[in-house]
Amino acid sequence: MSTISIIGSGGMAAAIGDLAAKAGHTVEVMSRDAAKARDLAEQIGAGATTGTFGAPPAGDIVILAVPYSAVLDVVKQYGEELAGKLLVDITNPVASDHTSFVTPGDSSGAQEIVKAAPADADVVKAFNTQFSHILAAGPVEGHPLDVFLAGDDVPAKARVAAFVESLGLRPMDTGPLFMARTLEHVCLLSLGLVAHSVKHTNFALGVSLLG
Repeated sequence: MSTISIIGSGGMAAAIGDLAAKAGHTVEVMSRDAAKARDLAEQIGAGATTGTFGAPPAGDIVILAVPYSAVLDVVKQYGEELAGKLLVDITNPVASDHTSFVTPGDSSGAQEIVKAAPADADVVKAFNTQFSHILAAGPVEGHPLDVFLAGDDVPAKARVAAFVESLGLRPMDTGPLFMARTLEHVCLLSLGLVAHSVKHTNFALGVSLLG
């Protein structure tokens, strides 16, 4: 098991942090709001700690669990403290109309994070296609939830896949980091389903392997 640093204190931070702690990982929580970080660490339990926002994360894997509207500023504020780290981007850069993105048409949230991060940091897209409460609930009827991954560095992606698997989830590699844009479209798909057919968020998107 390893140390996982989570930047953020919202629903996704709580879901991933709780699963990580239950899997035996050491969890560090960092947030601009120190009180929220402490509260989340106490909620997670299992020896979870808090770190100082902007200080070097203790974990080699750093989960960027803040909204896309804040993530680029967060990465720039940490700056070289993220050098050599494996950054897991869970964001969705969805515009307020819920049908488009705030990123350039030829880019993605993950690719914009690469531009803001230190050159030797690795970025892997993951966890952005599941709702936080679904992720927190874990497997349904014995079937693990699928976590889609995209990244250019194969060893980094393998490390994230191993972490995902340790949480009782199923990693599904979708290819290089440019596929992050496609994974962000999955968020739009989910929002479309909520608005037009399913009418709630108690569902998970995944792959059914036939035969």
